[in-house]
Amino acid sequence: MTESGVRPPLALTMGEPAGIGGEIALKAWAEARAKVGGAARADGAVPPFVLLDDPARLEALADRLGLPVPVKAVGSMAEGVALFGAALPVLPQPLAVPVTPGRPDPANGAAVIASIDRAVELVRRGEASAVVTNPIQKSALYAAGFRHPGHTEYLAHLAGLTEEPVMMLAAQDLRVVPVTIHVSVRDAVPLVTREAILHAGRVTAAALVRDFGIARPRLAVAALNPHAGEGGAMGREEIDVIAPAVADLRAEGIDAVGPKPADTLFHAAARRGYDAALCMYHDQALIPLKTIDFDTGVNITLGLPFVRTSPDHGTALDIAGTGKAGASSLIAALTTAEAMAARRRA
Repeated sequence: MTESGVRPPLALTMGEPAGIGGEIALKAWAEARAKVGGAARADGAVPPFVLLDDPARLEALADRLGLPVPVKAVGSMAEGVALFGAALPVLPQPLAVPVTPGRPDPANGAAVIASIDRAVELVRRGEASAVVTNPIQKSALYAAGFRHPGHTEYLAHLAGLTEEPVMMLAAQDLRVVPVTIHVSVRDAVPLVTREAILHAGRVTAAALVRDFGIARPRLAVAALNPHAGEGGAMGREEIDVIAPAVADLRAEGIDAVGPKPADTLFHAAARRGYDAALCMYHDQALIPLKTIDFDTGVNITLGLPFVRTSPDHGTALDIAGTGKAGASSLIAALTTAEAMAARRRA
């Protein structure tokens, strides 16, 4: 809480300015306002947030898309939360060059990175309750000198983590955690180690307690191979690596089961048996989640000293500037971040 008793707002980063981040931020604010007697929405469905972006480009974008969203530059997060019911508050982060929708320019990479850095610093100072990140275009950032595989790894760097970050994807009735993340399938297999599964399981279990209010989390651990290896006929990773890791988690008091065949792990009845599923590689986790709930999935970084969420989609350069982007995933990321931050405050 601030001195006035008002909870700090969320800090929302700009993401790739040539993508849909600005559009969905404008639409999320419009949803939050939802005109109840001209005031901010009373039920708090979308919590207050302050966008770290270039106000001029957002004003031009709102005009281009015909969105009746007033944009107001503010000097602090406290000023932003006080203004939120009347206008979209923006902490100015100037861009180096004008933006063309769908065409990222590496010249704006420094501003994109600065927006992330500033959001993290605001949370550390207690001026923001959590970090919510709009999608970045990694290829444009690489051209600007960015040297991290993605958002998750960069945030871990900013937090000074000594261990690998853990990425969770969450939807209405499914949470998945890929043990290996941004690597090819070929490269992922040797990275599926007993230690990696243990780390993911420990961090996930702790986060489910701390950030989701689940007193005794239940983890389901997916197999790597078809039919969980068929007793070694289709691979020995389940016997030599995954089952021992599950046994280690159980020995530490974590309710973990597996390895479970991935093709039977995600139907409705199976999902009722666990609170999160540990998956061995990226698509094993994301395909079921995006199939079950494509529109409102949320990317969550576990193990950070601050709350961070993000929409579970990319920059969508192909539809940037057209008005077609939906804000559902961003709104879910905002509401999830606020709920997690509230539990940490409690």
